[in-house]
Amino acid sequence: MTSPVWHPYAHLKTQAPAPKVVGGEGPRFTLESGESLLDATCSWWCMIHGYRHPRLVEAIQHQADELCHVMLGGLTHEPADRLARELVRITPEGLDHVFFSDSGSVGMEVAMKMAVQYHRLRERPGKTRMLSLMKAYHGDTAGCMAVCDPEEGMHSLFSGFLPQHHFAPAPRAPFDADEADVRPDLDALRAVLEAHQHEIAALLMEPLLQAAGGLNMTSPHYLRGARALCEEFDVLLVFDEVATGFGRTGRMFAADHADVTPDIMVLSKGLTGGYLGHAATLATDRVHSAFIGDSSEHAFMHGPTFMGNPLACRVALESLAVFEEDDYLGRIRALNAVLREELLEDAALRAHPDVADVRVLGATAVIEVHDAAALQGVAAFARQQGVWLRPFGRWLYTMPAYITPEDDMRRITGAMKGWFRRD
Repeated sequence: MTSPVWHPYAHLKTQAPAPKVVGGEGPRFTLESGESLLDATCSWWCMIHGYRHPRLVEAIQHQADELCHVMLGGLTHEPADRLARELVRITPEGLDHVFFSDSGSVGMEVAMKMAVQYHRLRERPGKTRMLSLMKAYHGDTAGCMAVCDPEEGMHSLFSGFLPQHHFAPAPRAPFDADEADVRPDLDALRAVLEAHQHEIAALLMEPLLQAAGGLNMTSPHYLRGARALCEEFDVLLVFDEVATGFGRTGRMFAADHADVTPDIMVLSKGLTGGYLGHAATLATDRVHSAFIGDSSEHAFMHGPTFMGNPLACRVALESLAVFEEDDYLGRIRALNAVLREELLEDAALRAHPDVADVRVLGATAVIEVHDAAALQGVAAFARQQGVWLRPFGRWLYTMPAYITPEDDMRRITGAMKGWFRRD
């Protein structure tokens, strides 16, 4: 019997039947056939502790015995209060106010609405547009689609439906570039701000790692320069750390590489270790204080039903405790060393005619090819090696769980490299 489940990003005429997952343990999940697969994608980058982590499972069970859900409208509860305090503690200094929602896309919608209302409350009602970067991806809701790359992104079908925003060229200087190499990227950003500052409310960016736009890796100098430009042009700086937060780039947050505090930061994915959907949009006093006033417009008009869900908050607290107590940043350094050795330092891989580039940052690695056709069949090939890989477009990547042992990490990289050596 055909399943009634409508799968994401799937071509209904040609899609193969989806394997059914019945369980998981550590970095692997198990199919109903009994097949065990090493998850190289961390289930869309969120299962940082792997599957069936005992402390996270127990946290959800205990919270379910106490309180599964209550609205935050006019009420509060201890898990939400504790999680907000913890997020203020671990994020860049100055992000002292936390607005919860239920997904990364909604967290970004919150950030954009917050930026527009902030400027309106400061009597700058004309600042209603966003400035995003080419190659950006911020989510699949309507507001987020409008600030994703309008040319190469996946949402061009909806161009007639979406509001129009401004875009700056994607930064080209790599992560290890010096300030001089980053200058042309910042000059391009300045040009857009100079031309449209009167209507731009916020600059949105995925700091250091543009994830779904091609895993592009950029320099901390770009973040510092963008921070200065936003101050100069009275534009809020919004960091979308949905994918980069909680260690993915090698520091707790990508912003930490540059010692930069954005005006607004959005977190999700690793926030709960992937165990429940949740998101947080954090803001500075500068932003928050603008909403303190007497008019009806001073209330922030957003309120997802499941914001601050007690189960999600409780597992997020446990996730953070495990992250810190088990030295996950140290684990990520070890994963990074394997990725660099196996992929970045493999001269034969880099010289392969199909390979355009190989990049590594933190617990992320990507092999970019010249033509997407060169990756057709790679998922089935990797599955034969006991590895679950799900490439997109021209990018074969891994974002593994942080608990992945070294031998399993080499198994993942071996499957990636093996695809290019199969002849």
